[in-house]
Amino acid sequence: MTLDHHMQRRDFLWSTGGAFGALALQHMLGAPNVESHAGHSIITHRPKAKRVVQLFMNGGVSPMDTFDYKPALKKLDGKPFDPGGGQRVESVTRSPGFKVMNSPFAFKQHGQCGQWVSEVFPHMAQRVDDMAFIMSMHSSSNVHGVASYMQNTGFALPGFPSMGAWISYGLGRLNQNLPEFVVMPDPRGLPYNNLGNFSSGFLPSQHGATVIDSGAQDPIAFLHPPSHVTDITKESESEGRSLLRRLGAMNAEDPVTQSRIQSYEGAARLQLAAPEVFDLDQESDRVKKHYGMDREVTRDFGKRCLIARRMLERDVRFIQLWSGAGGPSNNWDNHSNIHKELPWIAEQVDKPIAAFLSDLKATGLLEDTLVVWTTEFGRMPFTQGESGRDHNGGTFVTWLAGGGIRPGCHIGRSDPWAWKAEKPIWCYDLHATILHLLGVDHTQLTYPHNGLERRLTDVHGHVLKEILS
Repeated sequence: MTLDHHMQRRDFLWSTGGAFGALALQHMLGAPNVESHAGHSIITHRPKAKRVVQLFMNGGVSPMDTFDYKPALKKLDGKPFDPGGGQRVESVTRSPGFKVMNSPFAFKQHGQCGQWVSEVFPHMAQRVDDMAFIMSMHSSSNVHGVASYMQNTGFALPGFPSMGAWISYGLGRLNQNLPEFVVMPDPRGLPYNNLGNFSSGFLPSQHGATVIDSGAQDPIAFLHPPSHVTDITKESESEGRSLLRRLGAMNAEDPVTQSRIQSYEGAARLQLAAPEVFDLDQESDRVKKHYGMDREVTRDFGKRCLIARRMLERDVRFIQLWSGAGGPSNNWDNHSNIHKELPWIAEQVDKPIAAFLSDLKATGLLEDTLVVWTTEFGRMPFTQGESGRDHNGGTFVTWLAGGGIRPGCHIGRSDPWAWKAEKPIWCYDLHATILHLLGVDHTQLTYPHNGLERRLTDVHGHVLKEILS
């Protein structure tokens, strides 16, 4: 293929895509020499999944009020919490008294698998036969930021790549017109650690997340020139394209220049492809209602789940949806009154998630799409104040569904109070399992950094074979 042919194709993309040539020329000339690893595949075995959706409940979901039924709490309700054996009981905020609090929510067994689910998740309860439950997840920290880093990056400190970035680096794109790693935060605000939960860390920056504001007129920031910028005109775009053509011709053999041009081609393709993804007018009223978009309480999360489904149909590799902003409210951090706070936020996601799963299953997408529902830690079995629960890294629940997962099973167990996991399962094990389902040996996905061969699972991690189909 001749250089002129490349230039004609590129000129078409610039002219239809917008002003990237003019906007980004200075960056192209001064950008550092970073080797591109997109498409660097390290598949070690046949994958069961090729896409991942992570549903992250920010703030710490209470296990004994959702999926981990503990009848022992009813017998001990209001009594001092004493696990026996001289074990020391501590709380993050040093709540006085440590009085046991029974769950205020009714539990029932659901599905053929008999999974216990509380009344706060009536819709998800109908999908338990599609899920595999991890009942003994564990974190070494009771602090939001640290625990969130662990669940998202495998490390307690900032600066490490997120799981989505690792997957992007190792497997590359399925769709050349859309990002391989997309994040849709809660519109009320970013989670704890802000963008740190989904950064590329020390991996090349191209593997960081594309953050989507689903409620904005332009969901992808800076995809088009802002309306108030008057310096970008048809003439300036034409001049920018002309200069790019000359630079490309002068540096036809320079991989750095060509990689920069390729990145702008990708941006132009995104300008063309993205609007169609977000055009929910293509969906019927019946589908929108199925996702809960007809009600205020479920509209936002339902919209993001529907957008996620449309992205999966177009082979976006890794999608992360967040419920809950950072801070003391508007999330799953139920310190004050779990009787009111938990049902309020659970209702926002319950029907949309159930609809999302049923839709993926009906369309066949669930066969090779892995869905992961998780949080950063659990809550204490005793009260904080009158009716809240404090942070607890000792045990919490995660469930998975879809590509390669054995449906209707559960592994692990917490103690009688959901205070500690009996045999802890760590973020490293979860990450190793997700990579395994994508066809990757977690010990082989590495990147040299500061003299070490870094990996998502650090020096830990075992594939959870009991939940694999």
